[in-house]
Amino acid sequence: MALFSQKNAQEQLDAETAKVNRADLETLLERQRAIEEKVKGSGKLKRFSADIKLMFSMLRDYWNGSYRDIPWKSIAAVAGALIYVMNPLDFIPDLIIGFGFLDDAGVVALCLKLVESDLHKYAAWKEIKEGAGQSAQAD
Repeated sequence: MALFSQKNAQEQLDAETAKVNRADLETLLERQRAIEEKVKGSGKLKRFSADIKLMFSMLRDYWNGSYRDIPWKSIAAVAGALIYVMNPLDFIPDLIIGFGFLDDAGVVALCLKLVESDLHKYAAWKEIKEGAGQSAQAD
């Protein structure tokens, strides 16, 4: 039997997503640096570093109102996954060496699978926005 299955990941993500409210977004954005440091220091989560940065960027643009072309369900799923990563005493406590981040990685991977198209759409929007900003500076 697997230590942490996709079914476990789905249950954990669903539980966190259901509890997310708009105030949680502010808390997450305030804790971004700490979460990114935790991810960098974990072998299991490290491979998701770029995705997690993109998730935070999307949450920040959603929070400040510059990007709203995304369903709340996707925002809540991203926030739920990041809240799960932030919690050291989750399904498999982070203190358990070698296994502590296995569940966190499973929840993040599942979240990425669920919101993949929304993240791609956001990344394309961000690229166009940044490209437009650079061309305006060149003028």
